[in-house]
Amino acid sequence: MPNIKLYTAKLSPPGRSVELTAKALGLELDIVPINLLAQEHLTAAFRKLNPQHTIPVIDDNGTIVWDSHAINVYLVSKYGKPEGDSLYPSDVVQRAKVNAALHFDSGVLFARFRFYLEPILYYGATETPQEKIDNLYRAYELLNDTLVDEYIVGNEMTLADLSCIASIASMHAIFPIDAGKYPRLAGWVERLAKLPYYEATNRAGAEELAQLYRAKLEQNRTNAK
Repeated sequence: MPNIKLYTAKLSPPGRSVELTAKALGLELDIVPINLLAQEHLTAAFRKLNPQHTIPVIDDNGTIVWDSHAINVYLVSKYGKPEGDSLYPSDVVQRAKVNAALHFDSGVLFARFRFYLEPILYYGATETPQEKIDNLYRAYELLNDTLVDEYIVGNEMTLADLSCIASIASMHAIFPIDAGKYPRLAGWVERLAKLPYYEATNRAGAEELAQLYRAKLEQNRTNAK
């Protein structure tokens, strides 16, 4: 088995997507926890590892890769035989659809969620802007409309699902998905929640993030009085 170090945080949706991918591939990762609130990602040592000082990062025997989507493609491409072709199809059209969903996760799902959370978690914000909340629900709508099959790309789970579910689960823990409004999205979440490694690898971290969010928001409001 390869000795792959994963620098991550349980609270991080992108970090959890890498853990989900590793589980799907049967890979064991050496988890190196990074405390974002304590700014461990801003230390000189971590900046040397990743000048963009983001998590997750992997160190695969000296090969350093950051950005969860790049990491997941790397892991599947290097270690994913024979599972790799279903998670990241070799068919050009199917792979393009998976890539589109990965960009949707980074550019819409995670981006909108991060821009909502970051002021509260790091900068003492006391408000929850309705415009940002509306943007999250619009993201639900977009993904709901995309889900015409059991999974984001066809009827087999791919990296598109493993990336997007980490963001969606975190959003859902704070802003529950209305199955009446978003039935396909709700069904997709339930489908992925049946994965044997889902509870410990994804849901637990999403719930922990939601608890931290609520505690920080209350603390910020108390400090502002």
